Amino acid sequence: MMHTHLQQNSAHDESKREQEQQLKAFNDTKAGVKGLVDAGITTIPQIFIAPPTDGSKTSASPSTHSHFQIPIIDLENLQGHVAERKDIVKKVQVASETCGFFQVVNHGIPKEILHEMIEGVCRFHEQPLDVKKEFFNRDFSKKMRFNSNFDLYQSKVANWRDSFFCTMAPDPPEPEELPSICRDITFLYSDHVKRLGLTLLELLSEALGLKPKHLEEMECDKGHSLVCHYYPACPEPDRTIGTTEHSDPDFFTILLQDHIGGLQVLYQNQWVDVKPVDGALVINLGDILQLISNDKFKSARHRVLANKVGPRISVACFFSTHFQPCNRVYGPIKELLSEENPPLYKETTVRDYVAHYHSKGLATSTPPLEDFRC
Repeated sequence: MMHTHLQQNSAHDESKREQEQQLKAFNDTKAGVKGLVDAGITTIPQIFIAPPTDGSKTSASPSTHSHFQIPIIDLENLQGHVAERKDIVKKVQVASETCGFFQVVNHGIPKEILHEMIEGVCRFHEQPLDVKKEFFNRDFSKKMRFNSNFDLYQSKVANWRDSFFCTMAPDPPEPEELPSICRDITFLYSDHVKRLGLTLLELLSEALGLKPKHLEEMECDKGHSLVCHYYPACPEPDRTIGTTEHSDPDFFTILLQDHIGGLQVLYQNQWVDVKPVDGALVINLGDILQLISNDKFKSARHRVLANKVGPRISVACFFSTHFQPCNRVYGPIKELLSEENPPLYKETTVRDYVAHYHSKGLATSTPPLEDFRC
């Protein structure tokens, strides 16, 4: 019996060493998933294969909650009559309390800027490798970094995507720190999305029954970053995943996605497609907002499927302060608490929360937020 146990341990250790070698070899190419596709692979490497447990990790598990649609909220009359604003706030409230996801249209960012941002991300990822890999690094202190899978060495399964990350506020990068091929549109898009973020914080504050500036005064607007994803066409999409199921470790995220689709949100234990809408932006609430709202708002788990069609491009703007020396402590908002509604979470800084989140990687059985419950 002891001999069998030792054999199992030895096999496990050997398998782990082999995986670590494969991960290092993949990382050392600095070419990302696109490099694999450019090499003409027809079978995906072992490190990308998701376990076929219940089918929930791959595109073999389609959306089964087809009657539910992610709300689309029109912001056009936001500054109009009081009753119109109240109606918008109510829609934001319902979406935030139920699925934690909604899309906004007439949000004030011109379609041509959205289109150019998508094009800029595509241009960056499709540059010659010699040019692109100059930006390759895994140093979280750098304002610009390009890599494949930020949690490559923590997660059980690598995701079928490459990304570049830019910290844009409160201390933006110098122009020369960003790639010239998408520099101007990145700064322009960042300015626009910052303004939209302030509008959304007002709506979310009012949806919590607070004054419009409450969340802004809590400095929820003080930092944001852009994460620009490139999901190449996959030869075996049913065996891997574009982005593993997860929630976001921020206040909220504004997502620009192209027309291809693949984003899904978990609603009532069913996967629901977040179908692309021309000119719309997807808003999803993050873990820190669920924490400070004391579970009134939901930070929904979501994922991105791999696809035979590609590349799929998306740009996530994360409103968070973890990339700056911010020591502000966040806990459930006092105005929302009572004897009947006691605090459900411990206080934490955003930086400490994100460090805990990153230490677990995306493919974790216990959501990081659960570790902060009282």
